[in-house]
Amino acid sequence: MPPEKSAYALARYSRSADSIRQSVDWVRTHNSQQFLESFYFQYGHQSIADLGHTVLCFEGVSELAASEIEDEVLWDGQARSSRYQDFSKAGFITPPEMTGDEVTRYQAAGAALLQAYKEIHGLMDTWLKGQLPCPEEMKPEAYKRNIAARAFDVARYLLFWGIPTNVGQVTSIRTLEKQIRRLRVSEFAEVRELGLEVAEACAATPECLWSEGEAEPLAPTLARHADPDEYLQKSNADLALWAQQNLKIAAGEERRVDLVRPNDVLSEIAATLLYPVCDASFRQIYDTLRQWSAARRSEVLDVALRSRGRRDDMLRGFRGGQYCYDMLIDIGAYRDMHRHRRCHQFRQAYTGQHGYDVPNGLMEAGAEPAYRAAMDAALAAMRTLPNPARQYLLPFGAKSRFLFKMDFAEAEYISRVRSGVKGHFSYREIAWEMKLRMDEVEPELGRLIDATPPWVEDPLKR
Repeated sequence: MPPEKSAYALARYSRSADSIRQSVDWVRTHNSQQFLESFYFQYGHQSIADLGHTVLCFEGVSELAASEIEDEVLWDGQARSSRYQDFSKAGFITPPEMTGDEVTRYQAAGAALLQAYKEIHGLMDTWLKGQLPCPEEMKPEAYKRNIAARAFDVARYLLFWGIPTNVGQVTSIRTLEKQIRRLRVSEFAEVRELGLEVAEACAATPECLWSEGEAEPLAPTLARHADPDEYLQKSNADLALWAQQNLKIAAGEERRVDLVRPNDVLSEIAATLLYPVCDASFRQIYDTLRQWSAARRSEVLDVALRSRGRRDDMLRGFRGGQYCYDMLIDIGAYRDMHRHRRCHQFRQAYTGQHGYDVPNGLMEAGAEPAYRAAMDAALAAMRTLPNPARQYLLPFGAKSRFLFKMDFAEAEYISRVRSGVKGHFSYREIAWEMKLRMDEVEPELGRLIDATPPWVEDPLKR
């Protein structure tokens, strides 16, 4: 059944003595759009839209757009892997905002990164084969795939946000509506266009039919109501202006992974609201706010709620988290960590100001000079381009700041699973540092995390 009709049938099923078969028969002869207009959009019974799910696929979108698409808490999906596929022939996407000479500079820098990506992969592949001979019990094809994957683990640092990818998602139509509204107020033109395209797809018949016969639109009622999320857009602008005028933070220590255990809910929420519009660490913002009066901290909350409408949910920043991991990590690692949904995630702007990581093994393979030259050239070219389109050129090896808020169960899960020997070395190190920070802050809980140290390796295991 189309998701809107499924939601109607299950909602009626919960509100009558009829069997599900009787409810389905009822829906066949009654107008599901009229039902949703009344109960979902007018009366605000939003849980009804959780009962209808749909599958959407985004093809040929940039990695940056893919990351924005996936930025939902209640989201299930998959994107193309940068660890097991060769992206050197994929080309790259030019941001629609760019014009004239900007396009020329961007495309030259992007082509240089892809050429370096191909070169570094070849050097690492050759070096790894010399370091890790094929075991007798391993089939040659399996060995070749494993070596190629480990070489891509290093080469992917030279991929960048403009690289094209595919994303497949399964969401409820309630989540889909929120996603469309959020995408339509993005700072990136490509992402805003995708928001419109998703709404159009909901109003049209599906592209891929499972069986023959007349198909119905997926979610035409939703498509009519998925307006741009003006509250999200206005509140971000209000908070950014307020922070610029009121928040003065001195420079402090920068740790790759920092765990903050807030004991002041008001300061935690206010700091979380300000984090995406600042460039300071979460600890610096939180510690600064802790020194303020309760009235001044409450002012941040008032600013965040100033433009809220009747149907707008509170911003995600109001959702308190027990453990706050502030991470200054490479973007490739963030793309992997971003998949964890049982936590709340926030990011700062992709500026390139935090430099980049240099993977181990580059020097031994004779590839470090080429790698550094490519990264330096890309960051220099990025600074000559206008914002926000310049962010498309930021390589995956560049570092940026991200905040992950979670309970202990999720911290244990990420530390344990992501530190395993099958994982990419970058997020393995991050997962291990998450355990170390928990050991420092909560030693009695930290000892319960069975994480694998990064020096325990099995490079031929996938």
